[in-house]
Amino acid sequence: MATTPTATPRAKTSFNPTTPAAARVAATDGPPALHSSPHYATTRRHSLYGVEDRVVIDPGSRIWKVGFSGEGRPRDVFYGGGPTGPQFWKLNRAKDLAERAEEERLLEVRLQACLRSVFHDSLLADPKARKVILVEHPLLPLYIKEIIARILFENQVPSVSFACSHLLSLLAVGRITGLVLDCGHLESVALPIFAARPMFPQIQTTPLAGSKLTSHLRALLLMFGTYRPPTSTLNATSVPPHRATRVPQDVLTDAVIEEIKTRCCFVGESLNSGSGKQRAPAPAPEEDEGSEMDFPPSDSTQTGSEFELSEQETESATTADNKTPPGEGHLQALASMYLRHSTATDIEMKVPPPPSQEYGTGRGTLKIPGWVRERAAELLFEGGDIDESSLAEAVLDALLKVPRDLRKTMASSVLVSGGTAMLPGFIPRLHDEIVRAVAPPTQTRQQTRPDRPNPPPYDKYGPLRPLLPFFAILNNPSPPAVTSERAAANAGKAPAFAPACLAWVGGSLAGSIKTGGVEVARERWDEEDARNTEEDMDISLDSKQSSHHILPDWTRTPLSAGAPPANVRLTAHAA
Repeated sequence: MATTPTATPRAKTSFNPTTPAAARVAATDGPPALHSSPHYATTRRHSLYGVEDRVVIDPGSRIWKVGFSGEGRPRDVFYGGGPTGPQFWKLNRAKDLAERAEEERLLEVRLQACLRSVFHDSLLADPKARKVILVEHPLLPLYIKEIIARILFENQVPSVSFACSHLLSLLAVGRITGLVLDCGHLESVALPIFAARPMFPQIQTTPLAGSKLTSHLRALLLMFGTYRPPTSTLNATSVPPHRATRVPQDVLTDAVIEEIKTRCCFVGESLNSGSGKQRAPAPAPEEDEGSEMDFPPSDSTQTGSEFELSEQETESATTADNKTPPGEGHLQALASMYLRHSTATDIEMKVPPPPSQEYGTGRGTLKIPGWVRERAAELLFEGGDIDESSLAEAVLDALLKVPRDLRKTMASSVLVSGGTAMLPGFIPRLHDEIVRAVAPPTQTRQQTRPDRPNPPPYDKYGPLRPLLPFFAILNNPSPPAVTSERAAANAGKAPAFAPACLAWVGGSLAGSIKTGGVEVARERWDEEDARNTEEDMDISLDSKQSSHHILPDWTRTPLSAGAPPANVRLTAHAA
């Protein structure tokens, strides 16, 4: 006979909290794995004192991005030489050997201070316990690479891995094959990559990049912008308003130009597109009411025209200050052409007054014309020069060098990276320019001799015309209507990483999966230095070149063997 248990009072037990013991890796039928932090999806420990994560450094001529591998964004983004300092390197070097040696010494001092701030200020990490992944540009000079490596190894870094920035950008979007266009500050470089192997002989470059855009924007603002100095007293109503003048050069500092370029400028649609032709034309300059300053006249007899800058005042002010920008005729032609096709509004922003104007309170007002905001970036898409080809021409020239059986794959997997590509409307405009350049030419040559037919028009990109339905940009935010399945599967399918951080994100991914480029250990570097010192104590050019021959350099070493040719049978290799 079963007995029913009687209710007994609950015994009082002592509470002894303990840490539950659980396995780091969950079994198939057990509970899910425990992670060290909800921000990381791996079971590897991430802590302030962890040394497993590598340091990823993306050095640019102006902006540096640094952080740890396994993270989705850099820890710090800063100007290498400071916001107002000069850029680290340029496209040209001094011809005199003494001046060149002095430039290298100054560069080494600046790089040493910058790398020290990376570890001690930005990352708070010990360089002796951190491996480094250096995101290198394909055209980075070897002497700069050697200086960076020497500084890192002098600070007892265990090893330095050199990884191609274009390949890392492609890895960041989950691809190993594609054509990467990097629009940086000094130059824009297009590089095809097949099966994670950069095709360096097919590289194409153009100097149309961020520095050209900065100088062009400064010239447009000096020519067509207006500046109102601050008022002389706090009570602005008690004094007559100041007249608008041309923009002084001291106002357009590098910081002001960078802010205008990043916050105010955008890329408009092509003037040859259908949407551009249907735009309503903007009012003529003489009928534009926005050109008048928004100052209330102090006297009822004065009109708004008295507060405008007349041509005589402009010429006298320009002659007195001797600050006439070069190429005024060319800039005037651009203004007359772009003003009719621009609907962007003018913007006024507060800027610090120039040091020569010590009077006044507050900040001055800089008025940026709307067409300058919209059409300043047209410089990047206007090619035709063999030395300064446009961005679309750089992409197409790289495609012409690619073997025919790879052109369709490359055309449907174009990736755009770099800080200049952050301009709104940049990537869709690049796609339109590529399509327009490949389209059949419409101009026909005039007939010179009636007895002979006209020669065919020059069609440089005619071999690429069958690829028109397949062109697609992986990180296009607004892909157009595609006409092929391949383009539909690739256009706009890349993760929404900022184009400026694609190379760094790829380096972070490569460091987290324990891979990367060519790795140079500190022991090997020390051995090479000791061997070179023992072999030759004289400072000569040959010894200087042999001191860093262990660094990867695709311009001096043979490329790795790729896939066998299509006409070679596999049996021959097996035999």
